[in-house]
Amino acid sequence: MRHALALVALLALPPAISAGGGGPAPRGTAGADLPITGLAVPGMASFDRIMTGLLAKWPVPGAAVAVVQDGRLVFARGYGWADREQRQPVEPDSLFRIASLSKSLTAAAILKLEEEGRLKLDDRAFQILRDLKPRPGAKINPQLAQITLRQLLQHTGGWDRDQSFDPMFRSREIAQTMGVPSPADATTIVRYMLDQPLQSAPGTHYAYSNFGYCVLGRVIEKVTGERYEDFVKTQILRPAGITCLRLGHTLENERAPREVRYYSFPGAGLGPSVFPGGPARLPWPYGAWSIEAMDSHGGWIASAVDLARFIDGLEGRGGVARILRPASLQQMLAPPAPPIPAAPDTWYGMGWQVRPANGDANWWHAGSLDGTTTLMVRAANGLTWVVLFNSRPKSDKFGGEVDSALWRAVDGVKQWPTHDLFAKFGGCPAGR
Repeated sequence: MRHALALVALLALPPAISAGGGGPAPRGTAGADLPITGLAVPGMASFDRIMTGLLAKWPVPGAAVAVVQDGRLVFARGYGWADREQRQPVEPDSLFRIASLSKSLTAAAILKLEEEGRLKLDDRAFQILRDLKPRPGAKINPQLAQITLRQLLQHTGGWDRDQSFDPMFRSREIAQTMGVPSPADATTIVRYMLDQPLQSAPGTHYAYSNFGYCVLGRVIEKVTGERYEDFVKTQILRPAGITCLRLGHTLENERAPREVRYYSFPGAGLGPSVFPGGPARLPWPYGAWSIEAMDSHGGWIASAVDLARFIDGLEGRGGVARILRPASLQQMLAPPAPPIPAAPDTWYGMGWQVRPANGDANWWHAGSLDGTTTLMVRAANGLTWVVLFNSRPKSDKFGGEVDSALWRAVDGVKQWPTHDLFAKFGGCPAGR
């Protein structure tokens, strides 16, 4: 049985992933000049048909897909344009902003620190961060003292952006209030929020929170004495053979080698810049908000291939070094603790949405930013897939269509290849 996936704006919560089906394939052709890169795999033409159909129907320049079966990378292709103006095609290992898929990396890092005995999931987050001071003249909200790391991981810390606001997209206003240059960094945003009210008592209500994962990034830095990015790279990614993931940069002239260009939807116009001393308005993906401040909840860039390798690493599939112990993985996928109502169908664990299926479970996460739409799925049938786009259409139907389309592509494969393409993708380009 399947449910539609709906991506809502700005690093939204990924609702329930489907388990197959989803209606007819998109109609139309993507154009004779649409580039497709990577190995054409016999028997997997359904992915080419689905992806070119999506790019024909929606105003998205490019995408990359990676598919893993039983620990083997069986499919990795790029579709369309990484840079439309320069006529540069998306390659299978092009780098994309992954938006909220970043939360899965942060959750793994917290669970790794628990394995090492450096923290416990029921530790109080703001006790660890007790050195942070609120803005001058403000008093810390005493409710913050109750919030645990477990609650932050499960989005039950007490903030609800639907009832208040998401501070991760108010870096200019927060910088002004705090008396620092814009855009505000992650630590400044946490300090600003120290005196803000919660919308529910900690641990009593689920509400997807980018800010909660921002706090987790600061906890990682405090506990380890390292930059958040450095700890994730050395303790989570490199043991699994992943060396090219990195935090992204906001400004277009700071794109990494092999990173795609990001496109707003047609008619989006320009947004107010968070950067002083330059143009007052910039393209939304390149200055209307700050991705640097989003590090631990939405700031990473990655290829579809390396994200598939990360998912395999969580279980140690395909010879990839296991990132987490089985007990940690079990905690990651477990339902939220009481009094959050039990959800037998679907729940958010720690950095993953989870749905029981066939004696196992599907896990997934979706991401969404101006210029970015992403989805990664670990299915109960032994398959993993990742799809990354360099735009976000205005319609909130796009995410659901991507979800059901990829399941149709999977259903279209009658015999899976026996090859493994992981060895073809390794190392980083110069300048990394």
